[in-house]
Amino acid sequence: AVIDGDASGADAEPGGFEGEGRGEGHGIGAARAGDEHERGLGADSMALASALAFEAPRLGVRAGGVTVDHGLQPGSDERALDVVARLTALGLTPAESAAVTIGRTGTGPEAAARDARYAALDEAAGRLGAAAVLLGHTRDDQAETVLLGLARGSGTRSLSGMAAISGTSELYRRPFLGVDRQTTRKACMVQSLAVWDDPHNADPAYTRSRVRHEVLPVLEKALGKGVVEALARTAQLSRDDADALDAWAADAERVVRTDAPGTEGWDGCELDTKRLHGLPPAVRRRVLRRAAIEAGAPAGSLFARHIEEVDRLVTAWRGQRAINLPGRVEARRQGGRLVVRHGSPASPTPLS
Repeated sequence: AVIDGDASGADAEPGGFEGEGRGEGHGIGAARAGDEHERGLGADSMALASALAFEAPRLGVRAGGVTVDHGLQPGSDERALDVVARLTALGLTPAESAAVTIGRTGTGPEAAARDARYAALDEAAGRLGAAAVLLGHTRDDQAETVLLGLARGSGTRSLSGMAAISGTSELYRRPFLGVDRQTTRKACMVQSLAVWDDPHNADPAYTRSRVRHEVLPVLEKALGKGVVEALARTAQLSRDDADALDAWAADAERVVRTDAPGTEGWDGCELDTKRLHGLPPAVRRRVLRRAAIEAGAPAGSLFARHIEEVDRLVTAWRGQRAINLPGRVEARRQGGRLVVRHGSPASPTPLS
């Protein structure tokens, strides 16, 4: 099924599952409830839920829905139950509600809501044996994601937006990435499906909301129509480039490593600095990022500035002290080797 979580903020993500088993699939989705007067779903979510309910029996698969209640609005639990009823009426089964708690993290409320939402979807998918989770992201969402990545300045990968297929075992699917948001709204109107516009998605307190309602309109006014399509196209081109560079980096890593990956009791990696220095910068930085993640640095907390500091240990070595990275990982130059490992045996230089 499909739906985005209740009051998840301007970074809401619609989702649904379908699966396989004994000749028929099984699916689920995440949803957002409506308000006191119109208890519908967002247009993207409702359009995806309706499409899945229509196609599933014709494809011989079962599809269900899950509404994720983030608890960020009064009465969200009651609205979530109403969403479950709407999913059931569409023919999605099972349809259920999953309540989540939004924790306080350094990444902000949007990221915290997203993490909680995906955790709920992962749990439901595993429990129900779902083979796929369908998400209702549209081409407009992709354009917003590209602009947010551009603002972060984190390289090609941050410009590649959302993948059509992602997640462990390629669980998550985004069938609407080539469809604009207005089309999903028109689809709901044609079918007389009630939709609900989450006020959080218009709240300027959220970064994505400001991009959606302020930045994109200004760009289209200044540059003309077609900005959304161009940004979405940039995402795909950037993804193709990033995938190629990642593959190159994986091959290069095997050449520059001086330790044996997976050695028992060793939680890091050692890299030959001379060979590292000879790599193209884009490839070298990817090798360094891979090493940091292998040592235990959370990928979502590892930014360009971290990798740039580690890169200086290779390209601008002046006897610097070790560099502290997220996840209690440190990078240290030891002679002709760069050692990236978990833990801080000495006193590395912290990165703010």
